[in-house]
Amino acid sequence: MQKLLGLIDKLLHFLLITTVLLLIVPVSLQIFSRFTDLIPRYMWTEEMSRFFFVWLILLGATLGVRERLHFDVDFLPELSPRATHVILRISQTAMLVFSCVILYWGIEFTQFGWNQTSELAEMPMWWIFIAWPIAGFLWIVFLLDHMFNASDVSESSNQGSVI
Repeated sequence: MQKLLGLIDKLLHFLLITTVLLLIVPVSLQIFSRFTDLIPRYMWTEEMSRFFFVWLILLGATLGVRERLHFDVDFLPELSPRATHVILRISQTAMLVFSCVILYWGIEFTQFGWNQTSELAEMPMWWIFIAWPIAGFLWIVFLLDHMFNASDVSESSNQGSVI
């Protein structure tokens, strides 16, 4: 299972880098078209940059869940390892519930956009909307991996308070 998760992690890194590089194209075209007459103003660039940005955010959030890079707020005093473990589990459970909501409503959102196309780029909207259920599903997978991985708990306990 860890090998599969490692492959998914590498794929997510590749997709994130690719999305950033693809985002540069329409944004650059927008900037150059505003300040020069060398290229015409393209309306589809605004829409495409927004779509790439959606994917960029959801891929980045997915990698954040995988690598436990989301920030923690320390507002509790130093707690015992047992209390820290309980708070970690509560936090992970809340994230898991949120991920299930994103997955469920992401599927609904994708079904809603199944037969729609974007106005300017004429792309199928499900290509954009499907980012939500994919992210929700991967969040669930990565959170369950963290919750059932014993070394994850001991590492978090050594870091101090998690909330």
